Amino acid sequence: MKTAAFLKRFDFQHTAKTLRYSLYVITHPLDGFWDLTHENRGSVAAANIIIAMAMLTRVFRLQFTSFLFMKVIWEHVNLIEILLGFLIPIVLACVANWALTTLFDGKGTMKQIHMGIGYALTPYVLIQFPMIFISNLMTVEEGAFYSYILIFSELWCGMLIISAVMMIHDYTLGKTLITIAATVLGMVLIIFIFLLFFSLVTDAAAYFISLYKEIIFRFY
Repeated sequence: MKTAAFLKRFDFQHTAKTLRYSLYVITHPLDGFWDLTHENRGSVAAANIIIAMAMLTRVFRLQFTSFLFMKVIWEHVNLIEILLGFLIPIVLACVANWALTTLFDGKGTMKQIHMGIGYALTPYVLIQFPMIFISNLMTVEEGAFYSYILIFSELWCGMLIISAVMMIHDYTLGKTLITIAATVLGMVLIIFIFLLFFSLVTDAAAYFISLYKEIIFRFY
């Protein structure tokens, strides 16, 4: 019953439409990201699908890319770490950007920032996923061509992220670049605070455990 209710609420047609809209966004980034958030032409579901496909592309690259271009020792690979290493920066970027833009008069919400980053990853999937299989048809001499295509896809994603921040928050280009730099610093600060908190909790737990053992030793 719960599954049926979820499927009833989930609008597949709308999700497919907003997913196709990502093709317009990556070719018309300024208009695309403006309409994505201000005209409600995007959806969180589509953004999540793109992020999931990007994570799947990352894993497939390890498995199926030609050994000429990527040598993987699977005994040293932890898929959980790889997936978290891809997902956590996205989460941190959303949180840090939202926290900073509330101070910098940004107009975007957490939902819109999440959608913007998700849609900005579209070139990563569209280019790097087919290149996984194309790499098996290439020679070592064509390795530079392979690398240039991957770099191009990443630069395209970076340009789209800049466009997303600029349109979502209604910033100028200069303010957008400053905000992105501050967002990166904010991500580092969040990680530092988390590690500091984790260290304090660990030390406190170790102290109480040692205290408990001391009490047990003395009285029993």
